[in-house]
Amino acid sequence: MLKFSAALPANIAAESIRMRRRKLQAHAMQVLPPLLGVLLFLLAWQMLAGFRSDLPGPGATWDAALTLFADPFYENSPNDMGIGWNVLHSLARVGLGFGMAAVVGIPLGFIVGRSAFISGMLSPIMGLLRPVSPLAWLPIGLLVFQKAEPASIWVIFISSIWPMILNTAAGVRQVPQDYLNVARVLNLSEWKVLTTILFPAVLPYLLTGVRLAIGVAWLVIVAAEMLTGGTGLGFWVWDEWNNLNVAHILIAIFVVGLIGLLLEQTLVLLARRFEY
Repeated sequence: MLKFSAALPANIAAESIRMRRRKLQAHAMQVLPPLLGVLLFLLAWQMLAGFRSDLPGPGATWDAALTLFADPFYENSPNDMGIGWNVLHSLARVGLGFGMAAVVGIPLGFIVGRSAFISGMLSPIMGLLRPVSPLAWLPIGLLVFQKAEPASIWVIFISSIWPMILNTAAGVRQVPQDYLNVARVLNLSEWKVLTTILFPAVLPYLLTGVRLAIGVAWLVIVAAEMLTGGTGLGFWVWDEWNNLNVAHILIAIFVVGLIGLLLEQTLVLLARRFEY
């Protein structure tokens, strides 16, 4: 009996050690693959920089970034300002274009999903216009608005509206017909059906469309600003290329990717919050 009592704490301690090891292994498997991927990326970058003397390596780019971000909000002239101001200008354009696309695209997606007649009427138009390259819309925007700023916002609007329409409409079509039949029996108004039945069921599809749309919007704005000039990350990248400052171009690539990742992750957290 005493031997059994003495062995019990030893077994508990051994099991506790095994559990800690498993947790450490799980944490290591979460950390090591991304870390290894980053190290391999930096190694490949350094090797490529060794073959091309005009391509800065990771160390030189890091030094340039420290200098650049030491004063990101300087402003000497409208065409000579820090990267912080250019980021804010790009985000403002994306916010305006994306916001207008959401105001138009989400309600239109509900209408398309609810009405077979409207869906049939708009399907050929959307099928024709959706594959068009976003930058192909830029000359139309310049022709109509006669200014670069609204033309850039127009490109964001027309590029990001399609995912919201299509995903919202797909979500509406997935709502079980039994729910709608019950609403009809209860003689619920269309607004009541929308707010109590459709919107909660469609929300995951809607948020997926919003995530896709924000990714497209942020992708397009850099290219649009390269063509329209003025301010913004796209113009800043093109200006640095004209100055042959490749290190700043590489920094801009990482800034664009980081901001796009933050925007997407913010929407992911928002989607998870609505799920619970």
